[in-house]
Amino acid sequence: MTRPAAAPAPAPAPDPEVWILDDDSGLRGALEALLVSAGYAARQFETAAAVLAAARPPGPACLLLDVRLRAESGLDLHERMAREGTGMPVILMSAFGDIPMTVRAMRAGAVDFLEKPFRDEALLSAVQAAVRRDAEAAALRAEAAALARRHETLSEREREVMALVAAGLMNKQIAGRLGLSVATVKIHRGAAMRKMAAPSLADLVRAAEILGVRDPALGRHAT
Repeated sequence: MTRPAAAPAPAPAPDPEVWILDDDSGLRGALEALLVSAGYAARQFETAAAVLAAARPPGPACLLLDVRLRAESGLDLHERMAREGTGMPVILMSAFGDIPMTVRAMRAGAVDFLEKPFRDEALLSAVQAAVRRDAEAAALRAEAAALARRHETLSEREREVMALVAAGLMNKQIAGRLGLSVATVKIHRGAAMRKMAAPSLADLVRAAEILGVRDPALGRHAT
């Protein structure tokens, strides 16, 4: 009897990748060597334009970014990437850091601000935090995409019931709003939970929050 072919092994997850943008080629090389020795993939860049043109790594990543570049401001690049939603977690570096600069960087979402010269341990700790943040954001995006696909399988009535449940209405209130019996509301609620893979009402509410499911009559997101 022929045995079924074994399922292919999943592809190994890509190593976290750290991009380095700094005018100092010697520092870029030293940082790359340190990061590779710590188990990261590393890539050097000489200009902001090169960073913007590069394809984002497939796995978790972050950017080590010098504040004072020859042709442009690292802070401006960071703010642009954050504004356009095309970036990755950023760790800013500068030999001329001050409080206003640090405040501006953190307001733009920087993971950390390192003053040169910094210790290897400080850099690696910041990189670890940045890569973890990127991995968590990617997981949330993947979860949202999966929930959106499930939500598309709901009937119009199931979507209405889901929105009202997530908005905090009880079965009797939902029945009154939609002109249904309580038993019918329970059926639609159960179907929505099953299709959304939500084992509890709390999970259904969380899915609604992630998707931004809105009850138009209440004029707010379901929470």
